[in-house]
Formats: sequence, C-alpha cells, structure tokens
Amino acid sequence: MSDPEHYRQAARRESTARRYARVIEHFEAEWGGLLPASQASVGRYLAEHADRFSPGTLRTHLAALAQWHLQHGFVDPTKASTVRDVLRGIQALHTRPTVQAEPLQLQELEACVEALTREEQGDQAVVRLRACRDRLLLLLGFWRALRSDELCRLRIEFIRLDAAKGLTLFLPSSKTDRANLGRQLSVPALTHLCPVQAYEDWLGCSGLLDGPLLRNVDRWGRIGEGLHSYSIPRILRRILQRSGLEGEGYSGHSLRRGFATWASANQWSSKALMDYVGWRDVQSAMRYVDAEAPFGTLRR
Repeated sequence: MSDPEHYRQAARRESTARRYARVIEHFEAEWGGLLPASQASVGRYLAEHADRFSPGTLRTHLAALAQWHLQHGFVDPTKASTVRDVLRGIQALHTRPTVQAEPLQLQELEACVEALTREEQGDQAVVRLRACRDRLLLLLGFWRALRSDELCRLRIEFIRLDAAKGLTLFLPSSKTDRANLGRQLSVPALTHLCPVQAYEDWLGCSGLLDGPLLRNVDRWGRIGEGLHSYSIPRILRRILQRSGLEGEGYSGHSLRRGFATWASANQWSSKALMDYVGWRDVQSAMRYVDAEAPFGTLRR
C-alpha cells in the first residue's frame, strides 16, 4: 500500500526542507526560543537579528516557523499583525543592496575548461574522473543557464543524445515549476566549449548508464550518489582556484549569470533570453544580467 507521507515529502523541495530545518535549529538551539512560539517571541527574534540578516532572509525564517506550527497543529504566530509590523519596520530601516554572485565570464570558462582538459590527460585516475565531471558541470550549467538544484536533478534516463544536433534534457522540477510539470530543454552541439561532447566524455569515463548525471567522486575515484545543490558553489570555486583564478564571490548562480551576461552582450533580445532561461518577467532576468551589459531591446 502506498504511504501518503511519501508523497507529502515529495511535495516539499529537498533544499527548502533543509533550509527550514536549519532555521528551526537556529531559533531553538542558538537563540534559545521555545516552540510553539508566541507572537511576542517571534517579534523579538526578528528584532534581535535585524542587523545580522537581510529582510529577505528573515522572511524565509518566518516561513520556516510558520510551517513548523502548521505541521504540528498550532496557531501560526507569524501571521500576527504585530509580527508583520516588525518585519516592515526592519525593511524600512535596514534596507541594503542585494549581493550578487560574480558571473562566470566566457574567458574564465575557457580558462577553466583548458585547465580541466589538462587534468583529464594526467596520470591519476581520480583526477581525470573528477575533471571530466567538472567540465560537464561547467559547460552544461553555463550554456543552459541552469541553477545548482537543476544541475543536480538531471538524470541520465531523462537525457536524449543526438550527436548531430545536441542533447534534449527533461527537468522533472525546478524552482519556478511549482506544479512539478517538468520542462524539456535543448542543448546545442558547439564547435568550441561543447557541452554535448562533455556529456559523451563523462558517460564514457564514468561508465554510468542511469541515475543522477552529476555524482560525487571520492578520493579513491569511486563514483557515489548524486551531487547536492549546496556542493556546486564549492566545486566551482575549486575549479577556478585550480585554473589559477580567484574563486571568491562565485556561487551556484555564477553560471546562470555568466550565460545571461554573455547572451546580453551578444544582443539577445529580452524575449529570446527569457524564453531560453525560463524567466517569467524582465525584473527577474535583470537580477542576473551584469549592469554594464546591454539587454537587447526591451519590449513590453
């Protein structure tokens, strides 16, 4: 018999569940709050962290607290007008600029791929294997402007290879796909920095036939489970450092921002870029585009 809890768990994004769990631990263990919480204690919690966390982060903390109370059958204190007034006050008095991830520029992508290609030609099997995976991660993430969690959700059985044209990927779910309908994406074969060739090389090197596309590779060269989204920034920074580049400031959004900046500099229209990446509005897209890069002709 099917277990309803199994499907309830599937409805909640893994990354969101981990983030909410950390919030609850912070509220209880680090701050010393009691659950279920009162409106007054939630208000104090917000006020005491106004200098440390951005208003957006505090809204995430409120969402985590709200979910805990609803799941355990308690009244949600975060919806109280007093709590909302505190949050609005913090927003008014603690407005701060958004910290953007550094975009991975095309020249940096080329330098990284060159360094990884040299590693793939080395003597150590584990270094070759990891470099082959990292080259695919970079090229696929850049040319398809994928988020970290989307890269980690790619499965081999949902990928179709046409060597003459490219790859067809199926994403079972993503951040903007709240209904979990999935999305089909095409990846072109290129003459330079080709993600399709990187995909073929990785399958040949790893011997993988199904399951998660991007996997952990341990110190002995054993291929493990699929990567988690929180490991992508660390892998990216290590690639940059091994390529002789500065890794500070780069995150899981750097590949996505890098592609958007490249496309804008190459005069992609706003509609073409939004359709390709999957953005629903220009405001969302502009958060990823380097301010100095043209964004084509904006049309309403």
